[in-house]
Formats: sequence, structure tokens, C-alpha cells
Amino acid sequence: MIDIHCHILPGVDDGAQTEKDSINMALSALEQGIHTIIATPHHKNGKYENDCETVKKQVAILQDLFVNENIPLTLLAGQEVRINGDVISDIRTGNILSLNETKYIFIEFASNHVPRYAKQMLFDIQVEGYIPVIVHPERNSDLIQNPDMLYKFVQNGALTQVTAASMIGRFGKAIQKFSYQLVEANLTHFIASDAHNTTTRGFCMKEAYQELSSRFDNETAYLFMENSQLLIDGQNVNKLEPEPIRKKKRFGLF
Repeated sequence: MIDIHCHILPGVDDGAQTEKDSINMALSALEQGIHTIIATPHHKNGKYENDCETVKKQVAILQDLFVNENIPLTLLAGQEVRINGDVISDIRTGNILSLNETKYIFIEFASNHVPRYAKQMLFDIQVEGYIPVIVHPERNSDLIQNPDMLYKFVQNGALTQVTAASMIGRFGKAIQKFSYQLVEANLTHFIASDAHNTTTRGFCMKEAYQELSSRFDNETAYLFMENSQLLIDGQNVNKLEPEPIRKKKRFGLF
């Protein structure tokens, strides 16, 4: 299993704080059946800032530590990029690190807001030759209230990644329900942990895939697993035609 979103690098953001924390997270990942992780510290989010070279260096250091500790976990480099007005200039100057140096870039919205310029920014990222992957859309209050906004983003070429913990109800039933609506409407393409530690923000990947298989089928679960492999290989991922999320009828009325 591959985890494309994880805050395992020590001391760089709100994820692992020490090398011991990173080791504990690595051991937990192995127990889940994860063999490869993209380390995705925050790029710029108002509180943390991690440039490309620092991330690459920290990934190499942590990978060496895992080798020395006989931990058979492969680390790759990436960033979680909070959407901001400098994204395009940062791409052009090499200040943004794509996922495993492929054509895929993580884009994060604030939890309670999608900026008005998001549609244009997602388009501009694609003009630069990259594919934006919107992280944890199921936890964004604007998108929950207006899922048609996300439908249009995906229809225009963006991809999305749902958090494993969301799919098993760790963020509440409303977010869990929205996560499965995204799967049903072909509005999400990856499952990842967004793990920050081994306690309150753990991996939950095995449980999420079990839930996905039981609610849908094994083929759906396999498609999500395969997409993570295709992403790290820089290949085109599996995409089904997106659909708007339909509101359920109540009392015979919409």
C-alpha cells in the first residue's frame, strides 16, 4: 500500500516532532501494510514554510535513519501547498516540490473557505504542465455546502484526495457521508492518511480500504490503490466521468 500524504518528517510542521515520533509513525505504517510514503510537509500555510531543498534533504536524512533502524519503508518527497497568490510564480522558480517530482501537485484550501480565484489558479497550474490534486475536500465547509464547486474543479481537470480517517468516521458522520458521496460521484481519486502522529491523527488506511470495499466493491478499492502507484510513477491515473452530487428527495420533493 502507498500513502501519498503524510506528515512524517520530524520538526518541520504540525506532524512528527522528533525522530522517535517519525520512527513510531513508520512502524505504525508498516503494521497497516504501507510500504511507501510521500512525505508532504506544509509548503506555506501562514504558520509553516518548507522549501524544496529542505524537504528533499530531510527526506534523505530520515530515509537513512530508517535504513539504519532496519525499517523497510520507502520515503519520497512532496509538499502540501496551501493555495495562495504566489503558487504560479513559485512553480516557475522551482520553489514548489511536486509529488515525487512528477506532474502532480497537492493543493490545500483552508478548512472553511475556497478563495474566489481557485478556479483560475487550478487552471493556471495545469497550463504550467502540472495536475493539481485537491487534498481533503471532504473537510472543507465551503465544498460541503456547495459540492457543485468541487464538481466543476474536477470537470476542469483537477483531482482530489480524501483522508482515510474521514472515510471511517473519525471526523464525524457528516464528513464521512460526504466522503462517500464523493466516491459515488467520481469526484475523488485517491485515499491517503494525512497522518500527523500515531494517536489522534493516525494512518487508518487499512480500515478505510476495508470500508471502501464493503460499501462499494473490491474493484473500487483496487482502483484507488492503483492510482497511488500511478501517481508516484508519474503516469495518468484512473478517472471516471464526474457527476454532480444530487440532493436526496425528502417527502417526495427536492
